[in-house]
Amino acid sequence: MAKEKIVLAYSGGLDTSVILKWLKETYDAEIIAFTADIGQKEELDGLEEKALATGASKVYIDDLRDEFAKDFIYPMFQAGALYEGQYLLGTSIARPLIAKRMVEIAQAEGATAIAHGATGKGNDQVRFELNAAALTPDIKVIAPWRLEEFRNQFPGRAEMIAYAEKHGIPVTASAAKPYSTDRNLLHISYESGMLEDPWFDPSTPENKDMFLLSNDPEDAPDTPEYLELEFEQGNCVALNGERLNPLQVMEQLNELGGKHGIGRVDMVENRFVGMKSRGVYETPGGTILFTAHRKMESITMDREVMNLRDSLITRYSTLVYNGFWFAPERLALQALVTESQKNVTGTVRVKLYKGNVIGAGVKSPVSLYNPDIATMEADPTQAYDQGDATGFIRLNALRLKVYSGVNQNK
Repeated sequence: MAKEKIVLAYSGGLDTSVILKWLKETYDAEIIAFTADIGQKEELDGLEEKALATGASKVYIDDLRDEFAKDFIYPMFQAGALYEGQYLLGTSIARPLIAKRMVEIAQAEGATAIAHGATGKGNDQVRFELNAAALTPDIKVIAPWRLEEFRNQFPGRAEMIAYAEKHGIPVTASAAKPYSTDRNLLHISYESGMLEDPWFDPSTPENKDMFLLSNDPEDAPDTPEYLELEFEQGNCVALNGERLNPLQVMEQLNELGGKHGIGRVDMVENRFVGMKSRGVYETPGGTILFTAHRKMESITMDREVMNLRDSLITRYSTLVYNGFWFAPERLALQALVTESQKNVTGTVRVKLYKGNVIGAGVKSPVSLYNPDIATMEADPTQAYDQGDATGFIRLNALRLKVYSGVNQNK
């Protein structure tokens, strides 16, 4: 009989390298390693050779950057998604795309299972598996870190390193970088190690070399840089007059944002599994795009439509964070978001300076801002009669007067 096939989400790090070998031995299976190129850059160098040398029978390294930018980052930014007021969901939004491609490969290869190296304490295990379940309900999932036999064999990194050495698996594990990272087109995250102490300051001179995508704001250029972003129906389509696709927009914004020290976040967040964790993030391009998009909305979105969409930001962000990208409720919310964005068209000018994205002008052919009506001078259109405000205020004050009268007599 043919061996069972397992598709493994493979990064080439210590955990997934050990897991690849362990799965092959434990299940006597054929392991197909899959890596999604979603903007890790040099981290992908030599990955195919390493996976094959570790025991993979086949390796997929698929360039998904265009799809990631167009079908995941852009729709999420249209929704104004921001988790717990700070996190732009860089890791969270990548997981549904990885899960989608994993199950596609599993189906194409006739694999019966997918596997991942996410721990039993984190969010990624949930994201991978919920998204996979939404797309392919019958797929089997192997999560070694949730298996007692795996944890007993590898109670710590020392045992994993020893296993790698025994099996000739080339792994770089160094005390010089005692933290984990996750990088893609939208951001890079840092967690664990010394960052588990929320009092630890990674921005000090002796620690700031940790950051990879952005200059320290203190070291950023002393001269501000202006940037114009053009939007069509809520999507950025050009920078400084140059027409670009979503991937090109993100790449250029990352470079500009990193240069000016933009997009650093240090927060303690609430994981889906119930614990708090400390994460440090760099999202240079995403921070510029998020800020500019909001400014574009300010003159093109109807007030009540904006209020409705904004009331759903927490819900939408939590769905993305918790792994419900392909869930029917997220798809329904996205339909509302898409409708809300149909007139979010125009140009935003921002100034980039030492970690800040500063608004410097906004214009739109479908602007709802009318200076003739808003002016403090005489309204040439006669669209607004200031005297009408008297009745407006009196009606809105009625319930307050009634409430106050009742409670003052207590």
